[in-house]
Amino acid sequence: MTTTTRDARTLVTPEEFAGVVATVASTNPDMSQANAARITEEGLKFVAAAAVFPGNMRPSRTVDEGWHALILHTTAYARLCARLGRFVHHLPELPDPSRYAPGALDHTLARIREAGFEPDMELWTSPLKGIPVSANCQHDNQCADGNCEANCRADHPN
Repeated sequence: MTTTTRDARTLVTPEEFAGVVATVASTNPDMSQANAARITEEGLKFVAAAAVFPGNMRPSRTVDEGWHALILHTTAYARLCARLGRFVHHLPELPDPSRYAPGALDHTLARIREAGFEPDMELWTSPLKGIPVSANCQHDNQCADGNCEANCRADHPN
């Protein structure tokens, strides 16, 4: 059986993708365009999986940078979420490496694969490893189930 991996770039237009990559790059002036594109792709994969599988998902700090940039492009983000069938809300916490639990991202990575994408594992690391980014939040224990998606809190309806 052959498995086809989905291309996250097809979730938005080429112009939207380029705009988000430019935002990631401008927010991180020492970052290469190639890494900005990788981070944008992982942000797209995360949002796509979170829309399909709400609950107990969180991005790595590096991938969160791509999600932040997507959100800043409000029109493209709203269209993306509408196409995916669910608006994926962002509920940040300030970074605290002491709250990081090894294996915390395993569930999210499994869901991304289940959604048909292959994660770029270099970007799914602990908060103190990987490509440095300007994102100043992390997602862990925001809600009772550790979810950063909309359905976990009554005060953040979908």
